[in-house]
Amino acid sequence: MIYWALKLIFIGPIVKLLFRPWVKGRSNVPENGAAILASNHLSFSDSIFMPLMVRRPVVFLAKQEYFTGTGLKGRLTAAFFRLTNQLPMDRSGGAASSASLGAGAEVLRGGGLLGIYPEGTRSPDGRLYRGKVGVARLALEARVPVVPVAMIGTEKVQPIGQRFPSIRRVGIIFGRPLDFSEYYDSADDRAVQRLVTDRIMQELQRLSGQEYADVYAAAVKAQLAAEREGRQALGKASGEGTTPAA
Repeated sequence: MIYWALKLIFIGPIVKLLFRPWVKGRSNVPENGAAILASNHLSFSDSIFMPLMVRRPVVFLAKQEYFTGTGLKGRLTAAFFRLTNQLPMDRSGGAASSASLGAGAEVLRGGGLLGIYPEGTRSPDGRLYRGKVGVARLALEARVPVVPVAMIGTEKVQPIGQRFPSIRRVGIIFGRPLDFSEYYDSADDRAVQRLVTDRIMQELQRLSGQEYADVYAAAVKAQLAAEREGRQALGKASGEGTTPAA
């Protein structure tokens, strides 16, 4: 009830009025039955715009940090994500990540729509990054189609680090469902999972027009963070080593 109230009465009408999102291929989203909506990830606001354009409820796997924030902002963010049908995704790997994927599998077994960002995190620079194989594992084990979804222009609405969104138009393109039934019996094969994931990313690149980078976005983010810390340390050391003029 809260999900539909937010979508149809409170958030939905305001977002549509301000951002005037355009949509292509909405009929590619199945009217019933389980499916995965695999999207590129450019902005925090992707998880708001895309579900609003789908007539059925969408349950998203969102990064766990959105649910564990502190302070007023952290608590409000966590509450918003829970109220909008989003599940925490532990990206640390191993058993924790498997448990998170298991929650997504439950959604699919119940015949629902599961939204997932194969890149695992937002793009740091607008490029499309290498997908993680969790999306393939879910699709093959649950034996469901994958609908590729391209978010257009959302990185300009709310870039990383920007607290409040800028008002401008965005787009959402829903591609044709991808059928991987020929690989269902090889769901545990890592090579097959990689093949399926790469096929999904190829379609996302085609729909979005993004430049593709065959590395993980998380690794690039870590490298950028290390470079920032290095520059800050260098600047601090340089400042400490400067002798004020007499």
